[in-house]
Amino acid sequence: MSAAWENKIAAFDDFVLLGGRLLLAWLFVHGGVVLTANFDVAATSMAKMGVPAPLLIVTIALQLGAGVAIALGWRARLAATGLGLFCVATAILFHTNFGSRNELLHFEKDLAIAGGMFVSMVRGAGSWSLDELFLARRDAGGSRTATPDAGATADFPRRRNPNPSPKALDAHHQFRVDGTQL
Repeated sequence: MSAAWENKIAAFDDFVLLGGRLLLAWLFVHGGVVLTANFDVAATSMAKMGVPAPLLIVTIALQLGAGVAIALGWRARLAATGLGLFCVATAILFHTNFGSRNELLHFEKDLAIAGGMFVSMVRGAGSWSLDELFLARRDAGGSRTATPDAGATADFPRRRNPNPSPKALDAHHQFRVDGTQL
């Protein structure tokens, strides 16, 4: 892919990240609201599957809390990690009757949603997020030194140069992962 094409795509990064976050978040916020509104029915159904009521409460809290966090872009990487693992667990624990086309479809959809969450975990929420707003305010306050990774944490490094120039892209491809020149 040419550097010019990559720059055109990069111009839409934040728009696409926001749209993707909202679509993923809606699924979990809506699910949490439905479970809350129908708690007794959900608890009965879950009990038949061997899931105690306290785990239903944890599920609702995870879906609502992490869903809203992803929508707002607040601690989005952590929230995406939690929901991604939740989707993998849901697929493995509840949708393994592959003789049923419906169960197979739910298994595949749970894994696909987990994949989206893991991409969000790695990529981050983007510039249009509370994480980025808080980071910018903290950086502007002078509490951090200016470095290429300003705002990085030990767990999740901040993405570098979200809109690279063609020259930066060419320079990027001239180095190994360890930073030494090819």
